[in-house]
Amino acid sequence: MPDQLLKFVPEKSDVDLLEEHKHDLDRMAKPDRFLYEMSRINHYQQRLQALYFKKKFAERITEIKPKVEALSKASKEILHSRNLKQLLEVVLAFGNYMNKGQRGNAYGFKVSSLNKIADTKSSIDKNITLLHYLITILEKKYPKVLKFQDDLQSVSEAAKVNMTELEKDIGNLRSGLKSVESELDFQKKRPQELGDKFVSVVSQFIAVASFSFSDVEDSLTEAKELFLRAVKHFGEDASKMQPDEFFGIFDQFLQSFIEAQQENENIRKRKEEEERRAKMEAQLKEQREKERRARKAKANGEDDGGEFDDLVSALRSGEVFDKDLSKMKRNRKRITSQNTESSRERPVTKLNI
Repeated sequence: MPDQLLKFVPEKSDVDLLEEHKHDLDRMAKPDRFLYEMSRINHYQQRLQALYFKKKFAERITEIKPKVEALSKASKEILHSRNLKQLLEVVLAFGNYMNKGQRGNAYGFKVSSLNKIADTKSSIDKNITLLHYLITILEKKYPKVLKFQDDLQSVSEAAKVNMTELEKDIGNLRSGLKSVESELDFQKKRPQELGDKFVSVVSQFIAVASFSFSDVEDSLTEAKELFLRAVKHFGEDASKMQPDEFFGIFDQFLQSFIEAQQENENIRKRKEEEERRAKMEAQLKEQREKERRARKAKANGEDDGGEFDDLVSALRSGEVFDKDLSKMKRNRKRITSQNTESSRERPVTKLNI
């Protein structure tokens, strides 16, 4: 509401004109009468501006606080991450190896050159970069270092913070509070009209707002100190490097790292799928070859050879002897039984002497 009223604050020329026709107030149009009534309020515009600032103050504080917190947290994460430190050591080792004999044995490198890793392509496969190879090495030898992504949770938000704009927002809040306090002091010195709650309402607001603003201002001071420490820790010029540029480098590296990691995983899956298909094709080819040989053997009448092979196998295992022994016993019993029956049934032949 105050922001809409501020759009229709009467100009001095309008106020003078309305004052000349105040005797014809009853014949004035409603908009003109409204402007006339507003013009009679002492410090009308200043009061509206104070109320509008009061209305927007909490919203502005809510917008500023996350930026200050992100700046502070990201600076601490960059300073204290051991995994990031070890990662950068590996990157430095890569660089010294690649520049051996030229610019090798370096003690460090510019943070701004960190993202050049993703631009260094393989001479064999242009889709593979030094970053892909770095991730492969880390997965094999330094798997814990891969957790550096979890250490830098606030970097993405800090990369969006523009220090100049942030300080400007803080400055606007500071000057706005001073303006409201000035108007409050002015209204306190005037006789209070019946029903006018401006002084009581704004006094309460100033008490709460001053505390909130001081808290944000102190947080920003601490965040700036932490940021300067982080920038100097990496050997950068604190007077030239802004948060969005500094943390933007790490944010870009994080995004490239995640993308390259996913690409490595996709390459690994494709390779496994190709190996699986090759194995299946080899097995299928072998099976077809066996079937072809079997059909050829059958066509050439080589099935008898199968019986010979079975006999050799039975001789080696001794199974053939077990079968023959049982068969021999059965034959003996049958012959004995036949002999006995033959002797019983044979007729006695009488001899004639």
